[in-house]
Amino acid sequence: MKTATRPNRWERFTQNKRAFISLWIFSILFGLSLFAEFIANDKPILLRFDGTFYFPVFRNYSELIFGGEFDIAADYRDPFIADLINEKGWMLDPPIRFSYNTINYNLPSPAPSPPTKENRFGTDDRGRDVAARVMYGFRISVLFGLTLTLFSSIIGITLGAVQGYYGGRLDLIFQRFIEVWSGMPTLFMLIVLSSVVEPNFWWLLGITLLFSWMSLVGAVRAEFLRARNFEYVLAARAMGMHHRRIMFVHILPNAMTSALSYLPFILGGSITTLTSLDFLGFGLPIGSPSLGELLAQGKANLHAPWLGIASFMVLAVTLSLLVFIGEGVRDAFDPRRNG
Repeated sequence: MKTATRPNRWERFTQNKRAFISLWIFSILFGLSLFAEFIANDKPILLRFDGTFYFPVFRNYSELIFGGEFDIAADYRDPFIADLINEKGWMLDPPIRFSYNTINYNLPSPAPSPPTKENRFGTDDRGRDVAARVMYGFRISVLFGLTLTLFSSIIGITLGAVQGYYGGRLDLIFQRFIEVWSGMPTLFMLIVLSSVVEPNFWWLLGITLLFSWMSLVGAVRAEFLRARNFEYVLAARAMGMHHRRIMFVHILPNAMTSALSYLPFILGGSITTLTSLDFLGFGLPIGSPSLGELLAQGKANLHAPWLGIASFMVLAVTLSLLVFIGEGVRDAFDPRRNG
């Protein structure tokens, strides 16, 4: 007679259909955004001219190559250059013929213009395609969130492990520091620090990391406080095993089960933080594709609702997917569930 085996954590996660489908949808959306240059770009993906293939997506070509008049980068949206190329070849254009910074000078109405066949989500107040800016902005937001989540996890897990393993006065001092540091107005401090210098991706990542590392400290600390007096830990100490090996080889894998369930929520919070800073004007440099900047444009142009709706829908869907994934991970790692 065969006994029923208990499903592993991945199987328990896949049994949560909402979380599993959300993971697939988020992975597909993020995967597509990584190839945004092939989906939304003012340059052709592939170009054949006079028997030679060119790849404008990867490098710039002078318009002199195609019979133009000036030694400058070719503007493939210029009808003159397009006609020269089509006379001796062809161009394979991406589905959206605009990059995040491409200005459409042939709008049917003043910018921001409503959705048209050419600009499916309309344009912003500078005549840039909203669909392209949403795609590039989504990619930057997720990459920022993933990077911040990675570094926050490394710092938070390390500090939580040190606190919980050694305990005593070290744990007490760290706890008082965390209580003081967590009591500071985070968003206000980020705004002040962002206004000191002109921010960029890595500068924003650094100042945000000053406050985001505390998310995992409590969970990891509690696991280490519980596990440091287990018999196998005491035996390893008695054998003279190095403390670092005990912490990160023997205790940490067990402590990671609780830490992993926090990661999707930390990722969602990181995306929200970047969006908030961009909305307030203290985020990425001017001109960068940003969901928060689109929200700010929607607030300033109430007669152009497509600006706020597009960015809001992307944020709402993204954060909802991450919450569903986080719930699935939490349930999969819950020891009280047998699947």
